Amino acid sequence: MTVVGPFGLSVRDQALEADVQAGLAAVEEGLLEATKSDVPFITEAAQHLVRAGGKRFRPLLVMLAAQFGDPYAPGVVPSAVVVELTHLATLYHDDVMDEAEVRRGVDSANARWGNSVAVLTGDFLFSRASHILADLGPEAVRIQAEAFERLVTGQILETAGPRDGRDPIEHYLDVIAGKTGSLIAVAGRYGAMMSGADERTIDILTHYGERLGTAFQLADDVLDIASDSHESGKTPGTDLREGIPTLPVLHLRAQAAATGAADDLELCELLDGDLTDDTLHAEVLRRLRAHPALEQARRDTVRYAQEARAILAPLPDCYAKAALENLCDAVVHRAG
Repeated sequence: MTVVGPFGLSVRDQALEADVQAGLAAVEEGLLEATKSDVPFITEAAQHLVRAGGKRFRPLLVMLAAQFGDPYAPGVVPSAVVVELTHLATLYHDDVMDEAEVRRGVDSANARWGNSVAVLTGDFLFSRASHILADLGPEAVRIQAEAFERLVTGQILETAGPRDGRDPIEHYLDVIAGKTGSLIAVAGRYGAMMSGADERTIDILTHYGERLGTAFQLADDVLDIASDSHESGKTPGTDLREGIPTLPVLHLRAQAAATGAADDLELCELLDGDLTDDTLHAEVLRRLRAHPALEQARRDTVRYAQEARAILAPLPDCYAKAALENLCDAVVHRAG
C-alpha cells in the first residue's frame, strides 16, 4: 500500500500509483506554465499559492476518474490543470472576502500585496483556465461555465443567508454543494469524460464527486475549529472570526434553540460578540471544541462520505474504484 500525493491517498497497485504520480507531476508542471506571465510581478503573485503546495485533491480525482477510460488521453492532464486553476482563483477571492492572513501555511496574497492585487490575480487565473478550456472543446467549456455559475451562486447564497422560514442547516448544505461540491464534481466528470469513459460512468463519477465535495467541505468546517494552523495550513477559527456560520456553529444554534440550555445560549451570545478580540476568540474556540455540536458535524461528514462511496457501487471492481473508496476514508480522517 503506497501513499500518493499530498492528500495521502493509499493506493494498492503499482501501475495505478505510477499513473497517478505521473499525472500529478504533469499537472504541477502545467500549473507553473499556466501561471507564467511576461510581467514578473504577475508571475510571482499567480504562483504564490501554487508554490505553497496544497492537497491537489481535485487533480487527484481527475486522475483516478480517468482510469475508467484511457488515462493517457490528451485532455486528462489539461482538464486537471483547469480545475485546480479555478480552485486556486477562488482561494485568492475567498481570502479577500474573509480578510484571511494565512493560506496553506504562508501569508495570503491579500495580506502580502493587498486586496486589489489578490482579486486581480484570481481573475488572471480564471482567464488562464479559460484559455486552456478553449482547446478542450465546447462541451468542456459549458461544463465549466455551469459549475462556475453554481459556485458563485453558492457564495452569494452564503452571503445573503437563508430566507425566512428556511432551515439554516439545509440552506448551508445547499451553499456548500454549490461552493465546493460543484467543482469537485467537475473533476470527476472531466477525468471520466476526457478519458473516453461511457456516459453511465461519467454520471456516476460526477455524482460521486459532488457528494465527496460536500464531505470535504464539512471536514474543513471541523478542522477550522478542531485543528491548529500546522494541520490546516490556515489560522484556526478563521470562519468563526469572520462570522461565517459553519456546520458546528449551526448545530450549536439549533441545539440552543431546541433545548434553551443556559451554557449553549451563553456560547451563542459569545459567537455574536466581537470575535476579532483574541481572548474572546480563544474562549469560543475552546468551548466549541468541547461541545457535542462538533461531534455532530463529524458525523455529518461521515454520512456524506459514506453516500459518496455508495454511489460507486455500480462501477466494476478495480484498483481505481478501491482508491476512490479510500478517498472517502481519507476525507473522514481529516475530520478526526
